[in-house]
Amino acid sequence: MNQDVRAGRGAVLPRALVVRRLLERQQAGELSTRHVRAVAETVGVSERTVWRWLEQAKASGRVEAPVRQGYAVSDEVWELLGEVGGNVSELRRRLVAAGGEVPVPSMSTLCRVIRRDRRAGRPLLTGREPEVAGVRRADPLSELGLNVVAERGAGGQVFLREQKHLAQVPVLVPDAQVVHTPAVRSVLRTVAHAAAVGAVVWLYGDAGQGKTVALQYALSQLPHPARVRRVHVGVHPTVPELRRVLAEALELGRRLPRGAGEADLMLVDALRQPRVLVLDEAQRLPGPALEFLRGLWDHPDTDTALVLAGAGSERALRRVPALASRVLTWELVPRLSPREVATVMAAFHPLWEDVSEDDVVWVDEHVGHGNFRTWAKLTSHLTAEIYGKSRAVVDRRLLERACARLMGPL
Repeated sequence: MNQDVRAGRGAVLPRALVVRRLLERQQAGELSTRHVRAVAETVGVSERTVWRWLEQAKASGRVEAPVRQGYAVSDEVWELLGEVGGNVSELRRRLVAAGGEVPVPSMSTLCRVIRRDRRAGRPLLTGREPEVAGVRRADPLSELGLNVVAERGAGGQVFLREQKHLAQVPVLVPDAQVVHTPAVRSVLRTVAHAAAVGAVVWLYGDAGQGKTVALQYALSQLPHPARVRRVHVGVHPTVPELRRVLAEALELGRRLPRGAGEADLMLVDALRQPRVLVLDEAQRLPGPALEFLRGLWDHPDTDTALVLAGAGSERALRRVPALASRVLTWELVPRLSPREVATVMAAFHPLWEDVSEDDVVWVDEHVGHGNFRTWAKLTSHLTAEIYGKSRAVVDRRLLERACARLMGPL
């Protein structure tokens, strides 16, 4: 309760004055329930609250409201945070195990205060030795708890051949692998960074370049995938429609209140825990919807990273400069370069391992054009063509027949 309390007719009464008058009545033996009830109705609080004020005044000898001190992370706790590599969950577990006179705050409070301090520029000391000339910096993914098993292809490029389908390709392609191209690796780092610090990032690029595949894979590699919430939006949703799909993504379990203010408070409360909100096809969002997302992310009580992606979405963001100024990383997912295509396709699907490099170059010049989605569709056609054939060979004639299916009407 604040130092001053507001009376029913609009006057503001100091809490000290109210408590002092009640104590005087109590000391004179004249205090009754009707006095407490009258004060409670006048200042707009419950009778129980007024009785608590009296008990606090008698125990402390002070009639003023106690000053509420917000939780602050001490230097010792901040040093422990560095020892656990910035992992707030591990930090709180150690604080609870250690006990002590100072009560351990809730997870949401601890995350909010640490996030506030880090945004204010408080350095996180991880205990690692400073980098010197000739010493390679540790992989940032390892620092974030993301272990990546990579292998090097021709030309020193790094690719990842996953045995499990952690990310789906745009078209169903049996035996396809997630290829750790430089673009995928960059998206992986960007999403990990955003999730770690609660930032806004934007993935953009032409349609079919592999943004969704790279994003899905990056999300699957986060240390806490359960915190990821994908928000599926329609074309040009209104703000009420965006509220509804956000509530569904956050699994609130009941309908939002009719009032916009109450509905927003419910969303803010759900976002107090660390989350990663992901909106693909962000180019569908109009200016008011983007501004609404900015307000949620900016709210002091929310702790969420915001990942937006979509072909042409960077043009939609120009209408909301307030959100654009808060984007930590602009991540362009480019098309495959001609020198990458052969190596990437061989890593993507075993079907391309025996195709000559000249044929791959021919396909890219006539149909592929470095577009990953086009290459995935072509792979799907080829796997259907050779299915059930024991000694099928992917030659130029078969490639021409498959490419013709992708050309469309002239």
